[in-house]
Amino acid sequence: MKKIAALTLALLCATGTVWAQESMTAPQVRAKLTEQGYTRINDVKFEDGVWKADARSANGNRVDVRIDPATGTVYPDEQIANMSEADVRAALATAGYTNVHDVDYEDGIWNAEADDPAGKDVEVKIDPATGKVIGKEKD
Repeated sequence: MKKIAALTLALLCATGTVWAQESMTAPQVRAKLTEQGYTRINDVKFEDGVWKADARSANGNRVDVRIDPATGTVYPDEQIANMSEADVRAALATAGYTNVHDVDYEDGIWNAEADDPAGKDVEVKIDPATGKVIGKEKD
């Protein structure tokens, strides 16, 4: 029975039906935000391949944050991008993405639509400092 469940999950992941939340849970996201000084944390949800939440920053400002589901890195919407659109496109090309389009910087992270290395049409979320894909979801 375990083999069938594992095979079913592998098949769903391979077809793009399931997008993993990696290793973080909603309580872990809340804990990570609290640890970094955020308060009044609300609307924690996994969406578009990343965790999202509303919170108050240490200085009391209301912010929207995105959280990398694999590393727990927090991206506040007030953040300034260190990379240009051309840098983001180059980073995605290096990572094997093709047909990159609709690249924009919003809420502290870069967003783009592209075909992933497996040829699937995806929407990706990109770290504004490194160009690393931090989340992806079927487009």
